[in-house]
Amino acid sequence: MDLRGGNDSEGRFRTYVEGLASVVGHADRRGPLQDYCTGLMLPGARKSVEPMAARTAPARTAAQHQSLLHFVGVATWSDDGVLGKVRELVLPSIERHGPIEAWIIDDTSFPKQGRHSVGVHHHYCGQLGKQANCQVAVSLSIANHYASLPVAYRLYLPKAWAEDTSRRKAAGVPAEISFKTKQEIALEQIRWACEAGLPRGTLLLDAGYGNDSKLRSGITELGLSYVAGVLPQTLVWAPRTRPVRAPKKGRRDEPNAISVKDVALRLRANAWHTIKWREGTNEWLSSRFARVHICVASGHDQPQRPTKEWLLIEWPEGEAEPTKYWLSTLPKNIPFRDLVDAAKLRWRIERDYQELKQEVGLGHYEGRGWRGFHHHATLCIAAYGFLISERETISPSGSRSSGLLQTPALPEGYRPRGSALAA
Repeated sequence: MDLRGGNDSEGRFRTYVEGLASVVGHADRRGPLQDYCTGLMLPGARKSVEPMAARTAPARTAAQHQSLLHFVGVATWSDDGVLGKVRELVLPSIERHGPIEAWIIDDTSFPKQGRHSVGVHHHYCGQLGKQANCQVAVSLSIANHYASLPVAYRLYLPKAWAEDTSRRKAAGVPAEISFKTKQEIALEQIRWACEAGLPRGTLLLDAGYGNDSKLRSGITELGLSYVAGVLPQTLVWAPRTRPVRAPKKGRRDEPNAISVKDVALRLRANAWHTIKWREGTNEWLSSRFARVHICVASGHDQPQRPTKEWLLIEWPEGEAEPTKYWLSTLPKNIPFRDLVDAAKLRWRIERDYQELKQEVGLGHYEGRGWRGFHHHATLCIAAYGFLISERETISPSGSRSSGLLQTPALPEGYRPRGSALAA
């Protein structure tokens, strides 16, 4: 199906949704699918079900509300099937600008009140910048320098939830879902992507994932390279020394094992270079970096056959100490700038989540159940995929979704539930 064949955005959008409709099962789901995706694309402060019902069917809002609620919260269509169709439709638009270069693992959080919304727990919430009640979802995106697209997305179910039978039943958590750490979920997603035959790329991880040596080892076992953020206290064997044996977790008294921060502070001045990696809005982005080929002191390595990898360090001018560290299994002969560029390509996932939340309402779902949480996210990713395919037709100065579809008139006096405005 060629999305470029239509004469206008609305026509291409209809064609796109028709493609998605081929994998949602019953024919009576096609109308709600069209309406839900349209609601996500239309301008509006909230992309929860009730406001979308009013925008997409202003003459029969109550009936539309029930239709969309059933479609997103009850209907048993496959999230994997729809996400697979999104990949099929959108990947050609991304690959026209170059091959897939990276797989990016990350998570995102959604503030939630109460304790009954599925998976809600007291975590660090990036959106609020502090510990708070929220839901957290882990995702895998495929990316090149032009665009990125989430291809796997799963709610993290905290242990307290995984072991609470009554809350699981009320939220409809499938029986096969057990407690897994976010890093374990990430590795499952990576294994699935390999089995599915997705175009391969370098794994990019922030320190929340990259500091997990089991995850890094799992990536290597799958034949993939990574650029993984790590914490300053991560242990490596001192440069130009021979590893003796892997230290036990947390031990700092092993011969020749030092932290990556200590490595950075011992480097000579001529080890640091200013590297430009990407053209920003007004100028090239640059910072000061050093790189060292080292062996990681990890209990998951084989000390009799240590393997070397890159330690990449960023220490911007004017900062009192280095700010970021990465370990990478990219080839020894990779140019310095290409190593930095690979590490910095993680910015794509931050753009993904910003646009998924601001443009198509990823965090606006108000239901409590497992199925609805994932169905809403899948449809948001589908809407975002269409925006990627339309990127070349959208003015960079405007909203990505505004202007693509026309907003119908709302019923006179309509006010979304929870609004503070007078009726």
